[in-house]
Amino acid sequence: MSAPRLPNLLHSRGQRGGRPFRRSRGGGGSSGPIPHPDEVTQGTDTDAAVSRLSAVDLGYLDDPYARYFVQSSPGPSGRRLPIINRGTYTRTTALDALIESFLSGAGAGAAESPGGELRQIVSLGAGTDTRSLKLFARQEGRDLVYHEIDFPAACSRKMRTVQGVPALRDVLPGVTEGEGGSWSAKPPSGGDYRCHGLDLRDLVKGGGETTLPGLRTEVPTLLVSECCLCYLEVSEAQSIIKWFTDRIPNVGVVIYEPTRPGDPFGKMMVSNLAARCIHMPTLEAYGEPEDQVDRLKDAGFTEARVMPVYNIFDRWVSREEKSRLDRLEGLDEVEEWNLLANHYVIAWGWKGQGAAMCDDTGPVQSSSPDRGGEI
Repeated sequence: MSAPRLPNLLHSRGQRGGRPFRRSRGGGGSSGPIPHPDEVTQGTDTDAAVSRLSAVDLGYLDDPYARYFVQSSPGPSGRRLPIINRGTYTRTTALDALIESFLSGAGAGAAESPGGELRQIVSLGAGTDTRSLKLFARQEGRDLVYHEIDFPAACSRKMRTVQGVPALRDVLPGVTEGEGGSWSAKPPSGGDYRCHGLDLRDLVKGGGETTLPGLRTEVPTLLVSECCLCYLEVSEAQSIIKWFTDRIPNVGVVIYEPTRPGDPFGKMMVSNLAARCIHMPTLEAYGEPEDQVDRLKDAGFTEARVMPVYNIFDRWVSREEKSRLDRLEGLDEVEEWNLLANHYVIAWGWKGQGAAMCDDTGPVQSSSPDRGGEI
């Protein structure tokens, strides 16, 4: 399999806003000046939103809001390869299961942290992610404070989309604009939604004196980094995690990132990323899945877990659900799926009380938030 055709599981969820950077078709050169790394990172959002919609349109996921963040209906050209759709499904349902176990207090140590108390989620580099909309629409946000952080331009675009689409406006009405692309809303279901237009690196500049309006430090909190921190320098990424753990005693984290850059498939993956001017410092620093456990423990989390996407699909997805997915579309690229899914991991951990999630044996809850059936 040649490098230019290697699929990429990063194109499954938007982490930044912006248009994709396109290289010229001839000679391998760029169609213009080499873009700033931040522009490249933001540019992954369009591909990611289309990949998410591909999985929704084919029946892998149930997300009524996905299409509003794609500029036009993707049609046949927007249909992703089966292994990409399966990857999108697996990462989405796995993160949803971990988040659900945090919100319900049904994770490890649940006896010490019953559900029903106020909880908080902070999504780093949220882009066009629709998870907050789904949670608030299902009334599960009544005891939830939900923060999304991204570059100001990405936050402004998301606000305009929400304001311009009645289905989104019903979930997040009465938008209040702040400075620098920031905005907030009070969902009818209760809870509090805040979108912060902020470069995450500014949190740790100048001694970390930057604040997040509305951040609650006294309630159990979950940080979510779905291909966000991997674009930062390792010291910056760790400092950002520490910024939260220093302020919030009961805190958990979920991280989705690529792994294993040193084997033949990993080298091909890195080469393809480099062809798009994408560099991931944490991929080099945490080259094996187990390195993510050390990373979380070094950041102060007392409990830490990690699983490749392949193992999550194999162990967490029920036999009946796998049969349903097989009926959606055939998967001929079994070898490619095994390779690809073994080069992405989900790592999670927690400290204190009330922030525990399910163990690596699988979700405590049998229901998948996106499908209404077993994960």
